[in-house]
Amino acid sequence: MKSDSEIMNTGFESIFSSLGMVDAERFIALLKRDKFDYTEWQRELWPDETVESLSEKAQQAWDK
Repeated sequence: MKSDSEIMNTGFESIFSSLGMVDAERFIALLKRDKFDYTEWQRELWPDETVESLSEKAQQAWDK
């Protein structure tokens, strides 16, 4: 199991490598400003989907 520090480092590396320095900083600022709740965001993201239906869609996308 990874430590909290390792997870944070990996997360920051991922964000900075995919968004670049400026947009990654903006992303982090947005999260801090909005008091972002990941769990609530996930609930609202696909309100009419089940784990099974999302899994099926992910598998279909993977197979393409």
